[in-house]
Order: sequence, then C-alpha cells, then structure tokens
Amino acid sequence: MASMDIRAGGTANAVSPAALQRTGSQTILAVLTGLAAVASFAIIFLMLFFLLAYAYPAIRFNGIDFFTNSIWNIGNQYGSGTITRNGFTAQPGASFGALVFIFGTLITGALAMLVAVPLSLMVALSLVYTVPKSIRPIANALVELMAGVPSVVYGVWGLVVLVPWIGTKLAPWVTGHFGFIPFLGGAAGSGNGLAASVFILALMVIPIMVATTRDVILAQSNSLFEASMAVGSTSWQAMTRVVLPSVRNGIAASVLLAFGRALGETMAVLMVCGAAINTYPQNIFSPINTIASVIVSQLESALTDASGMAQRSLAELACALFLITLIINVIARAVMRGADRREGRAA
Repeated sequence: MASMDIRAGGTANAVSPAALQRTGSQTILAVLTGLAAVASFAIIFLMLFFLLAYAYPAIRFNGIDFFTNSIWNIGNQYGSGTITRNGFTAQPGASFGALVFIFGTLITGALAMLVAVPLSLMVALSLVYTVPKSIRPIANALVELMAGVPSVVYGVWGLVVLVPWIGTKLAPWVTGHFGFIPFLGGAAGSGNGLAASVFILALMVIPIMVATTRDVILAQSNSLFEASMAVGSTSWQAMTRVVLPSVRNGIAASVLLAFGRALGETMAVLMVCGAAINTYPQNIFSPINTIASVIVSQLESALTDASGMAQRSLAELACALFLITLIINVIARAVMRGADRREGRAA
C-alpha cells in the first residue's frame, strides 16, 4: 500500500513532457532576448569608446575652447613648424571650435519641430477620423512611402525646387513685408540656408511622426472619441481636447524620434544649408551648418592635415553630437516619467 502511495504521489508530482518543452523554450527565449539587449547596449558603448579614444588627442588639444570657440580652421599646411598644446601638436594657425555648429544643429532641429509637429498631428488625426475608409489604406501607404524615401532624394528636390523658390519668391516677399521682425529682415540670400534646411527636415520627419501618432491613437479605444461626440462636442473638440491629451506620452515619443532624426540628418541638410563656416545666421535665410553636415563637408580638407588633428577634431564633433542626443533623450525620459507619476496620482 505504501508503495502504491509513493507511486501515486510520484505520478501526481510528475511534470509532463509538454510542460518541460514549454519551460525549455521560455528559457531559450529569455536567454536570446537578454543577449540581444546586452549586444545592443555593448555596440553603442563600444562605438562611443572607440570614438572617444580616437578623439582623445583633439579633446586634450582643444580643451573647453572646443565648446566656446566659433572658429574652425585646420591651419596652414604649407607653414613651417607646429603648435603644441597639452602635449599634442597641430598645424600652425589651427583652431577647432564647435559652437557655431552646435548652434546650427539645435536651431534647425527646433525650428523643424516647430513646423512639423502641428502638421503631423493634424495629418494623423485626419487619417484616423476624417479620411474615408475607402481611401484610408492608400493615404496610409503614401505616408509610409514618404518615410522610406532616401534623404539624398529630398536633398536633390530641395536643391532643384525648394532653394530657387525660397531665393526668388519666399525670401524677398518675407523680408519685404516682415523685415521689421527680428530674424526675418536683412538680405534675402540665394535660398540656401536655414529656412531651406528647416523645410527639408520638417518634410523628412513628418512621415515618422504621422505614422507613430496614428498607431498610438489607433491603439487606444475609440470610446473616448465617441463619448465626447455623444455629449455634444464637435469632432475638432473631441480630437484636440480628448483624444490628443489621452495619448500625449505617445506623441512625445514620436516627437523625440523625429527630433533625433533631425539632429543627425546629413546629406539633405548639406545640400541646402549653404555650408557656412565660422558665421552665425543673421536671419532665417542665412547660410548655416550643422554638426553632421560639417563632418562630411570638412572630411576631405581634414585628410590633408598631416598632424591628424583635424580628423580627430571631427571625431570630437561626432562625440558632441552623441552627447547632445543623449542629453535630450535623458531629459525627455524624465519628463515622460513625471507625466506617468502625475497620471498615477490622478487615477
């Protein structure tokens, strides 16, 4: 009888082969996803580590002046002698200041968001609530197609169409009628400049914001919109006062994603920005430069620097862009966590 009880107990506590298989599959999945997460972090860390290691001589040579100086000059490669600072040498007359490029990066990205955010929200709301269902798949496909267009195509369009239009139509009209407003007066320019860069960046990030915001709105229940309409709201009031506030965290995420794209965009901006060096924009139509575009435009000149300091200073510029992006994401994450805590207390 005891043996029967033992056998019965053993049978009751036994684990089925199917359960063992599920446990093994879950373990393998956990290991693989953990390795993928560690690998993504390790890749970013190694990229930053090697970039900092390569830029270290420039960091030592430039010091804090790198972030406060606005003059970028690789020096006189035909001059005699070298200049030495903190144990590292460069060509005579060399000066590597990133402030003007940091300013250009931030102002183009910020102004592009100023243009893109309201347009993206209106397009996303239209795709969800106002576009007829019969043509909605086509409209969604067109938005996603815009997101997949290579940046150089936007750059060519900007160079051929947008820049001449700004130079001959928009800029003279704006400076003639609104020249009394700061940053809108002054020379109209050729069309290459800050305004062209802002329009190009806005055009490039709008599809990303539209697709992300649309998916966030569709992920929530439609009952909020219907309930608002049921109590007498107009469709505009329901969308702007009920739907958008309910998905503000998702909208913030889409804005951050678009802003990151704008900060790092290279070729399209390089083709229309005017590639200004050592000068700040005097108005919205003045030439400008960004960190990403100046790295590409100055790379060929940097290769002529026998001391190698110009190349390493470009690497330091890349580190600065990495740092700016990291700071923006940390601040945005803190803001989103604060919003989550406020929502939790309200609930």
